[in-house]
Amino acid sequence: MQIQINTDKNVDGNERAINFYTAELKKELDRFDDKITRIEVHFGDENGEKFGKNDKRCLLEVRLQKKQPIVVTDHAESPEKAFYHAVEKLKKVLNSTFEKMREY
Repeated sequence: MQIQINTDKNVDGNERAINFYTAELKKELDRFDDKITRIEVHFGDENGEKFGKNDKRCLLEVRLQKKQPIVVTDHAESPEKAFYHAVEKLKKVLNSTFEKMREY
C-alpha cells in the first residue's frame, strides 16, 4: 500500500506530520492492505489565513485493485480531527464495499 500526503500552503506538512499520518493509516487500514494499492491524503485550509469554524479539510482518495477509487472528505477545526473523522468514514465505506462484493 503506497501512501502519499499532500498539503496546501496553509497546512503544515513537515516530515514528522507525514510520518504520523502514514503510520496511522497503516494501522487503521491494515486489514484492507491486500486490497488497497494507493492512498492519497489531501489536507487544506479552506479559509487560508482567516479564522473559520471547521475550515480544515481532509480528503482521502483510496485506489483499490481493479475498482473505481473511493473518496471521502471531512471538515473540522483542525487537520488532525478532520483526518480521524475521514478515516472513520473511509473504514465504513470500505467495510460496506467489501461486504457487498462477498455477497455476489
